[in-house]
Amino acid sequence: MASSSEDAEVVERAGLCIRKGGLVIFPTFCLYGMGVDAMNPEAIERVFAAKGRPESNPLLILVKDREAALSHVQAVSEEARLLMDVFWPGRLTLVFRAKDHLPESLTAGTGKIGIRVPEHPVAAALVRAAGGPITGTSANLSGRPGSSSVKDLAPELLSLADCVLDAGLLHGGKGSTVVDTTFSPPRILREGAVSAAAIQEALLWKTAK
Repeated sequence: MASSSEDAEVVERAGLCIRKGGLVIFPTFCLYGMGVDAMNPEAIERVFAAKGRPESNPLLILVKDREAALSHVQAVSEEARLLMDVFWPGRLTLVFRAKDHLPESLTAGTGKIGIRVPEHPVAAALVRAAGGPITGTSANLSGRPGSSSVKDLAPELLSLADCVLDAGLLHGGKGSTVVDTTFSPPRILREGAVSAAAIQEALLWKTAK
């Protein structure tokens, strides 16, 4: 376990761990997440197995910036670009049509991929250190709540992790809001840290302009 998640060298080692197929537990703004190389099907399978997550349930990915996000999607609507402008980096996951190079296990055969640019400095640094997209699912057993502190993580998950970046107590509360931008207007699939009202306000602002 890392003694200081803000130590650049520790985060670099965690990024190397991910590049080698490892599983890292790391902080996001609200809850701890589980990160593996999102381009490595075997590593992705480790996440499903560790969480006991049905393989029919897609995984979202974290990327370093908008340009990286665009490299994994087929198209971006004006509404999606607006939501990126307003809420990224942040607690909004946007769903797009996925490009074919993404492992099917990420999309669970839906042809869609959820993407977020994280705002937590450790999560952002980890994505950069990993050199590519990482999974951003919460570090919890399937069907159970996420954890805002390492001490509350399920022992089963901790035993399977190759590295844990402990940033102390996180903000807690709801995870990211998930919005499917393949529809017009975009559809809110899960309301979380970003309210539906804030999303609607942003989209209405675009219409008014």
